[in-house]
Amino acid sequence: MKQGWADTERTALEPVPQAAHTARRRAALSAAFPGELLVVPAGNPKVRANDTDYPFRPSSDYAYLTGDQSEDGVLVLTPTGDSGHEAVLYLRDRSRTDNGEFWLDGHGELWDGRRSSLTESERLFGLPCRDVRTARADLRAATGPARVLRRHDAGVEEALADRITAERDEEFEVFLSGLRLVKDAFEIEELRFACAATARGFEDVVRVLGTDSETAERLIEGTFFVRARVEGNSVGYSTIAAAGPHATTLHWVRNNGHARPGDLLLLDAGVETNHLYTADVTRTLPVSGRFTELQRKVYDAVYAAQEAGIAAVRPGGRFRDFHHAAQRELAEHLTAWGLFGDLSADKVYELGLHRRFTLAGTGHMLGIDVHDCAHSRTEEHVDGPLEPGMVLTVEPGIYFQENDLTVPEEYRGIGVRIEDDILVTEDGNENLSADLPRRSDEVEAWLARLRG
Repeated sequence: MKQGWADTERTALEPVPQAAHTARRRAALSAAFPGELLVVPAGNPKVRANDTDYPFRPSSDYAYLTGDQSEDGVLVLTPTGDSGHEAVLYLRDRSRTDNGEFWLDGHGELWDGRRSSLTESERLFGLPCRDVRTARADLRAATGPARVLRRHDAGVEEALADRITAERDEEFEVFLSGLRLVKDAFEIEELRFACAATARGFEDVVRVLGTDSETAERLIEGTFFVRARVEGNSVGYSTIAAAGPHATTLHWVRNNGHARPGDLLLLDAGVETNHLYTADVTRTLPVSGRFTELQRKVYDAVYAAQEAGIAAVRPGGRFRDFHHAAQRELAEHLTAWGLFGDLSADKVYELGLHRRFTLAGTGHMLGIDVHDCAHSRTEEHVDGPLEPGMVLTVEPGIYFQENDLTVPEEYRGIGVRIEDDILVTEDGNENLSADLPRRSDEVEAWLARLRG
């Protein structure tokens, strides 16, 4: 067993497509924390059941800074005398055949498949690579203050226990999150592809959606998942395939119901690319192919709100502007429908009464996380200005709960959301998910075309 194995070292490797960008990102990180040891782990596999793990996905900051997606990887930036840092990537090396590791170890390559050698990884990622089995000892031997991205690798945190503090590590996490607010050219192209693939996934769903018979929500979920796996890594988050009253539950991911003719189907889904950037798109579709009069009334109100929200996305505007624009539009419609008695729309909006039916915020940053940059500084993000290169969702909705006695019975159980992924440009914005129709008549025409 120890003999007769060919040399399979790859020598003609090109760097990963984002290598130049990851180097620039690491340089920005280095400049922010001179003289400190900086540690960003990929994370470890998590057990699903007994000896079966969940599919592994590295921590987003690790992938952002390296381009690597390996289990157990650790990025270490060690301070140098010139106030900069030396970056080293700790990874698993190839499994050895001369000591049985290849076939005896449950994580050997016979079990899990070939991985890159350290030399190959250096070519791919553009920085020195060392065996991850030495990482903890090297971290213990290092001196001076340190910061680590927590909650990903308990062993790494233990190795640094005497030199890290919760306060400094929180500052580190906040900085890393804020570093991702403005997307570079590589990231924007990834999100563009994710949106295009997502549009094709929605088309797949329409083609399996029955017009005169029920369609299982799990079939809808599975149909989209096939597209995500064929064109990307996976789905970027758990698909919401919410039919009928399920559409009034914001994060309906059980998907154990059925879409029936006459229902609305709220499909919220996104393809995650092979480099881990995700789209996040929602369309609400009439299963039978045409909206009823009441469904169209609610849908058109949400469309008007989304139009107002998208129009407010511009460089120099505030992040909250699109939320207020969309919510104000929804308050106008809900008031006009007589749901608040004699109160004016101004008063309804001032008191926040419309939120009973609109429920959530109108959007969020998007990127390598579906809710991207969530730990960034408030003054940079939710209270901050929009800048070219930021990407966010605009996703207003109206949700009339099935048991809400404050609305006429015919409204109950109707849920509508429309969501698109919007890039802030130098002179306004670009809808990255515009391949999917939004206006109610365009949605009906699209359904009819795809169904022949």
